[in-house]
Formats: sequence, C-alpha cells, structure tokens
Amino acid sequence: MDNGVGGGNGFRSHEDVALDLLKFVAGSTGFGRATVPSTGFSGTAAPKAEEQINQLLDLYGRCLNVVKGTKNS
Repeated sequence: MDNGVGGGNGFRSHEDVALDLLKFVAGSTGFGRATVPSTGFSGTAAPKAEEQINQLLDLYGRCLNVVKGTKNS
C-alpha cells in the first residue's frame, strides 16, 4: 500500500505534499491573488472569485497527479 511519500516517521500523504506544492507554486507566481487596480492600460479584467476557485482546484489536481506520478488527463 503506497499512499504517501517518505518513510518511517516522516510519512506524508500525497494530498499533503500536493497541497504544499500548490502553496509553493501559487506563492511563487502570484497565482490566485487579486490584481491591484492601476492607472493606464489594463490587459484583462480580474477573474471572478468562482473562476479563481476553479483554477486553484485544477492546479491542486495537477499537483496531486505530479506527486502520484500519474499523467494529467
């Protein structure tokens, strides 16, 4: 039964590792943060909260697939 990463007392579930990876990616790229309005040209409108949630859930699923070593569908 291989449901996690590590061994011994350092055992962590795939879900925990995927969540840490999500936090790292989101924090490093600014993914999911609200855009600050500025003067001048604005390329796109800020995504709605529901769209941001769906994007974060999709990213979590992708992170989980990477941790498990499965391909994204």
